[in-house]
Amino acid sequence: MSTTRWMSWEGGVVLAGYTVPGLASANLVVHVARLVHAPAGHAPAGLVLWQPEARSAPAVMGFVCEDEALARYFGPQIFAGTPFEHAPCLRGTVRVFHEGNACGSRVEVEGHVFEITLRDLGPHEVVSRPPGAFPFHQQGLEARAGGVTVKVDGRALDVIVPPVGMSGGPAVAWSPCGLYAR
Repeated sequence: MSTTRWMSWEGGVVLAGYTVPGLASANLVVHVARLVHAPAGHAPAGLVLWQPEARSAPAVMGFVCEDEALARYFGPQIFAGTPFEHAPCLRGTVRVFHEGNACGSRVEVEGHVFEITLRDLGPHEVVSRPPGAFPFHQQGLEARAGGVTVKVDGRALDVIVPPVGMSGGPAVAWSPCGLYAR
């Protein structure tokens, strides 16, 4: 079987949580990497969803990257058939750090700044998830975070972290490397 639609990453920070109790789905998603590789190019990139008001459209939603061609690749090639298939491409910056037992990201996009710090990282685990929650295979390494600090535009937010994230793994994790393929 030939695989032509894929993306891999180095240095991934994953957060999918709620800032309002009782929502049906996460209203804050920051899933970014220090470096993403795909047939369309290589650059820091990821997905941001921020919907502070549950009854309003998201304040920010889309694939963030400094390279527009790479950002345009993600929706139709990787996330086809999901709510993110037609997500817009947003020009922004993604910075990721990893120091000891903590990691985090700073994403600047659409006039907003998202700062995520994960602490108390658990042991790395090999993951191999078949298509299910998402229509692609996922492989890689993950370390579940024991705690998270979130700031949006310099303001600290309380975030409710579900036990399982959107892809079936942890909702808050460090992923030093990984791959999506379909």
